[in-house]
Amino acid sequence: MEYVTAVPHPRSEAAASARSGRRSLAVALLCGALGAALALLATRQRWAEGTATVAGGAFPLTAKGSDVTGVPAALAIVGLAALVAVFAVRRAGRLLVSGLLALSGAGIVTAALVAASDGSALDEEAAKASGDTSATVAALTHTGWPYVAAAGGVLILLAGLLALRYGSLWPAMSGRYERGTARPRRTARPADPERPEEIWKALDRGEDPTGA
Repeated sequence: MEYVTAVPHPRSEAAASARSGRRSLAVALLCGALGAALALLATRQRWAEGTATVAGGAFPLTAKGSDVTGVPAALAIVGLAALVAVFAVRRAGRLLVSGLLALSGAGIVTAALVAASDGSALDEEAAKASGDTSATVAALTHTGWPYVAAAGGVLILLAGLLALRYGSLWPAMSGRYERGTARPRRTARPADPERPEEIWKALDRGEDPTGA
């Protein structure tokens, strides 16, 4: 009586790991690049609007994301650098860089959500416009761009989590770029004295190529 075992073949396991590595790498690169682009784009847009009373009239005020907080833009750049550095390091270094990538995404999400309802930047503008340090902005409203920045942070966070989970399956930078590695030198082949060009060189040197 024959029995069929369900033990997977080593080659099938290796192929499945390779496929998982390629898929996770593609998704992580896409999420990281798109997330950083969204975060950087959102910080350049208008996040808050309001009015300030100046000389008896209402003066409109606006604040871009970079005016409200500089954290999302800075962490987006850090996230991009970490995404590239993942391929330059191995083992423990790759885990550390992957963790930095994930933390960058989490920091962007936190900073963007906190700044989504922050009106301090417009209060400062209102104080400058009115000349009264105690002046505050009126009719304060916020746009949806902070949440776009937060979405970018979520994508970067996802890229970091993928790097932590599947980073060991991803390729690393080629060894020829690593410090301390040198390519072996090729040894020159000995010249054949019977070759015509070698005979002419000997004649130029005043030697007799036919002599013993």
